Amino acid sequence: MAYDRRSFTAGLASLTISATVSRVAQAQQVERPSIRLGVANKAHLYYLPLTLAERRGHFKDYGITITTSDFEGGGQSLEALLAGSVDVVTGAYEHTLHTQAKGHDIRAVIELGRFPGIVLAVAKDRPVKSHADLKGLKIGVTALSSSSHFFVLYLMAKAGLAPTDATFVGVGGGPAAVDAMKAGDIDAISNLDPVITRLQQDGAIRIITDSRFPRVNYEIFGGTNPAAVLYAKREFIAANPITMQALVNAFYKTLKWIATATTDEIVDTVPSDFFLGDRAIYVKALKANLLGTPKPASSRAKE
Repeated sequence: MAYDRRSFTAGLASLTISATVSRVAQAQQVERPSIRLGVANKAHLYYLPLTLAERRGHFKDYGITITTSDFEGGGQSLEALLAGSVDVVTGAYEHTLHTQAKGHDIRAVIELGRFPGIVLAVAKDRPVKSHADLKGLKIGVTALSSSSHFFVLYLMAKAGLAPTDATFVGVGGGPAAVDAMKAGDIDAISNLDPVITRLQQDGAIRIITDSRFPRVNYEIFGGTNPAAVLYAKREFIAANPITMQALVNAFYKTLKWIATATTDEIVDTVPSDFFLGDRAIYVKALKANLLGTPKPASSRAKE
């Protein structure tokens, strides 16, 4: 079976900086050779392009050294950007919308995925049949004001519930999230892979809504829904056009590589501490995030 890379490679068509600047970027030095980048729960497959761009040296290919700050949630990454402690963020697209509405001109420059990959699940024996049944539950999210939090709030709103109808707890996006679910500290969880696949493998959860699959996103959102993007303040983009184009080029190069790489090539590039103790779990999680409509034979990636 072939696995569609579109969850990650959709960004290939999402470059927002001009081709003219791109050509100039090849001939001029970047304005900012050292960039401070914020991310949240970097081990999530949501941010796989960032990890691969770093590990494969694609930022250095374009004259940039990246210093990464890994936060517990996307809201913290955004706060760091607004406070000036990071220059750019790899984070959820919806943060740009929320921030624009508050008067801060934050803009995305490249899309790294069309489907969020967030999964809402409940303890395996809990009788939840619809999103309306989330009322009164204690729900673990990566962090408050994160994309995993927004995801549940949206589903609750569609079911006629208010944000206060459930209790939300930040559990992170790694082993602590797995432990919280297994220990019964939370009734439900909104999280990403490899956490979800780990919990599935251990028989600890029952999935309610799974946005790893294109059809589910169409059912929930009516179409594709941007996932991770690279975003920055408008003034930073305007002041550093060559640098921003170099960052976009590095991610573009990475997305092209993901589109043709084998599963083993991808997994072998990822740090082993991302595996949650089991490489096979990570492989399974990766495939779950790449499932979709098979591509024509000529463009299928070998598994």
